[in-house]
Amino acid sequence: MASQCRSLSFSSDDNGQSNFRGKLLTIDSKLGSQDVEALKFLCRDCISHKELEKASSASDIFDHLLAEEQLSEEDSFFLAELLYLIKQKSLLRYLNQTKEQVESLLPTRGRVSLFRKLLYELSESISSDNLKNMIFLQRDSIPKIQMTSLSFLAYLERQGQIDEDNLKLLEDLCRRVVPNLVRKIEKYKREKASRAPPTRVGDKELVSLPQGEEETFPCYNMEPLSEALPETGVYRMNRKHRGHCVVVNNHTFTSMDDRPGTDKDAEHLKHVFEWLGFSVCVYDNVTKGRLDEVLQEYKSHPGHADGDCFVFCVLSHGEYGAVYSSDEILVPIQEITSHFTAQKCPSLAHKPKLFFIQACQGEEIQPPVYIEADAVNPEHVAPSLQKSIPNEADFLLGLATVPGYKALRHMVDGSWYIQSLCHHLKSLVPRNEDILSILTVVNRDVSQKADSKGKWKQMPQPAFTLRKKLVFPVPPERL
Repeated sequence: MASQCRSLSFSSDDNGQSNFRGKLLTIDSKLGSQDVEALKFLCRDCISHKELEKASSASDIFDHLLAEEQLSEEDSFFLAELLYLIKQKSLLRYLNQTKEQVESLLPTRGRVSLFRKLLYELSESISSDNLKNMIFLQRDSIPKIQMTSLSFLAYLERQGQIDEDNLKLLEDLCRRVVPNLVRKIEKYKREKASRAPPTRVGDKELVSLPQGEEETFPCYNMEPLSEALPETGVYRMNRKHRGHCVVVNNHTFTSMDDRPGTDKDAEHLKHVFEWLGFSVCVYDNVTKGRLDEVLQEYKSHPGHADGDCFVFCVLSHGEYGAVYSSDEILVPIQEITSHFTAQKCPSLAHKPKLFFIQACQGEEIQPPVYIEADAVNPEHVAPSLQKSIPNEADFLLGLATVPGYKALRHMVDGSWYIQSLCHHLKSLVPRNEDILSILTVVNRDVSQKADSKGKWKQMPQPAFTLRKKLVFPVPPERL
């Protein structure tokens, strides 16, 4: 039975938006309770469990997707994908889309994961008798409540008994109760394996750099990273283009040492961010005056309006909380990031802004640690990295090293941090990992490196005010 038409909690700004909301209400009125359950299940990766529990109608889900900018009149493809998956293809006409159009765009614009689609397909093939038998087999770990096939699978997932890489329990249940469903699981595994990149891409292992030391940044504390993200949504990544990526690559200076190896970093950043869909511009040996021009240009760039994201990378010498221009003027990181606040750059408001800095933050070399100690030396407690990013949402700053220490660079292969960042973007974006998870892996990777004599170590550090998960769409081709 179709759910009753409910009013969405939107303000009617103009006739166009009201008309779109009217279409959503029409779609809501034509969906039954099973459809709503299916929509909630398919949205588990982009809407928090708490929000989904509150939703009692399709309009509640639409309300949340609109508020989180995952659905709009200009871009309703995510909803079209959901309607297509729950076999409500006739409702696509309210979004001015056809079944054929959706099918042609799903490979590049689809948001629902392979794992989520697998569970949904399995649920459709599990009869009430099959479900009763599966629950019987799991009775010791399943609460005695009324369950549908979808809620049963959702419970197993929520309890950590199944996930995209662990389907053993589900395979066992299907093999004993509905053997023909095992083929669907095997098909999923093959497709997932075909999409996953090899564990190592063609990068060389960055091991030693007896000569190639690199600049550092101030010793900031690690508190920003340790603050766990609350359950939240995902930044929209389906506008007309991904956005702009700027790379400032300083190799030669007035009197400071050159930075051999930095061109390799710039090359890899350009390659990877172009693969991710960004328009990348590399600026070599940038003076302070030229840097100001670049910042002004991108602060008011018209392309931001239709972009999803903005990336700014600096490869240079540095000191605590600042980087050097090629004419050796010290530029505070905050001076760079502050150009892109919502007030100064409205077209990037509510969009993620990422800054990656490969530069020293001091003169100290991080020694290897062979034992653990609970005590902290108060002389080495660092000030907060948060001072380098604006006091507003949607910023991320990734530093090659913690404040007070050098950032290390191989004179041929490039820096530890940038090479690790590029490598793990290539390997983990196709697995739908969010940017903070990727940076955590980068931290671990870089922290385990050492020079050939085992004397020099390095620990990167991010700080962020992101409100949502940032997950780059999987590029159509492997890099």
